[in-house]
Amino acid sequence: MELNEIFDHQSEGNQKAIEALKKDFMTLRSGKVTTTILDNITIDYYDNATPLNQVGSVLATDATTITISPWEKHLLGDIEKAIQNANIGVNPNNDGEVIKLFFPPMTTEQRTDNAKKAKGMGDHAKVSVRNVRQDANNKVKHLEKDKEITEDESKHAQDTIQKATNDANSKVDQFVKEKEAELLKI
Repeated sequence: MELNEIFDHQSEGNQKAIEALKKDFMTLRSGKVTTTILDNITIDYYDNATPLNQVGSVLATDATTITISPWEKHLLGDIEKAIQNANIGVNPNNDGEVIKLFFPPMTTEQRTDNAKKAKGMGDHAKVSVRNVRQDANNKVKHLEKDKEITEDESKHAQDTIQKATNDANSKVDQFVKEKEAELLKI
């Protein structure tokens, strides 16, 4: 393995950590409800764990309501039970045709709590970035130990790795700051 491969691998790992953070943020509710709040909910559909959006249409009909129209009516009960078990803060209303979720306006306490969750998600992303850095540094040290690179090249490579880590952490901080502002905005 050469240094450029190590740098590319680190860059890829950092990007994955940031993408995972963005995906985690989608599960947090801000003022306007979005269907992504249901992304982690699955139902048993012919012995397969299937996401809700693959067994019916899931629409945010207004700022506080989500409507789920299953393609097969016999799934209404399963969908209702899955939503209750997911504990997303609302009870499903089943009218025999569709399931409606009515989300109350968020309280200041809920917004603050979600902002704390966003910060925690950011911390988790930073841990991932640090793990990627550690892996890259270990590979560089291994190359130096095997005399494939000089001590100076090793030091320079570790500096480059640290700079990439700092850049990734700055991006994570920026995303967390933006998400917190979005969550706390009334």
